Amino acid sequence: MTSEFDLIERYFAAPARSAVLGVGDDGALLEPSAGKQIVVSIDTLVSGTHFLPDANSRTVGHKALAVNLSDLAAMGAQPRWALLAMTLPEVREDWLAEFADGFHELARHSGVELIGGDMTRGPLAVTVTAIGEVPAGMALRRDGAQHGDDVWVSGQIGSAALALAHVRGDVRLKGSGLDECLVKLNTPTPRVELGRELSGIANSAIDVSDGLVAGAGHIAERSDVCVEIRYADVPCATEAMSMKDQAPAREAILAGGDDYELLFSAPQDRSAIIDAASARLRLGLTRIGRVRKGSGVVVLDERGEAMDVKVGGHDHFR
Repeated sequence: MTSEFDLIERYFAAPARSAVLGVGDDGALLEPSAGKQIVVSIDTLVSGTHFLPDANSRTVGHKALAVNLSDLAAMGAQPRWALLAMTLPEVREDWLAEFADGFHELARHSGVELIGGDMTRGPLAVTVTAIGEVPAGMALRRDGAQHGDDVWVSGQIGSAALALAHVRGDVRLKGSGLDECLVKLNTPTPRVELGRELSGIANSAIDVSDGLVAGAGHIAERSDVCVEIRYADVPCATEAMSMKDQAPAREAILAGGDDYELLFSAPQDRSAIIDAASARLRLGLTRIGRVRKGSGVVVLDERGEAMDVKVGGHDHFR
């Protein structure tokens, strides 16, 4: 009978490259680069909550790592290492093989070395701890937004939430628009390069994992400011744009989450630098608002009037 250690050796063990000691011991040994601080993030994906029970396991492997790399990106860190813990209801080697392919492909692309983890039996869940490095004192944080900053967001917002709404039958997407949204839901791209570009440029940053307004709310709270968002300026997929004023799309864009784009604030005089970074990375970066005195988040409609929006975002215990 296949053991836990057989599975680890078959799908997840590899010689240490950058770690002093990797998979195979009671713990890993790491040696940070000179002049760098360590950034650590951990996220759990649970079947039925973060991915559908019948989801393709390759996409689950990709997403399990991607959501953690997005957190590192939001702090301007370069990913280095990862730990992986899996809870499996049963041993299905075909499922594990596809999962491992998705995980390792993104790890190779991102320069991440898997250095350890755990495997046990129980309801299907995957936990990843990602570890990165950032030059000392240069980490992007949520508490640095300043009055007068512009507020920016990368990519497009609301696509993943719309894809999930389609799967649940709440909206109807079709053709290339559906395909585009499904890619954002199943295989998000962590904006690691953007995060590193923004170090020293942005005053604050967060990844849009729990919703645009929720993310802005975290910056507002930690920075003791008000974040003002112009709804008409929020970039979204073509499929969402056609129904942007309808309730399902509005909720997906403002509160849906699962986008893993970066929301950040920066001084107004750095807009040309940000536009140049956008061109260099071939990634849309859009000004969607400003930081002002006050508290909380205000979303303005086309007339400049405050909209009544859901501000809580995703919360596992609500």
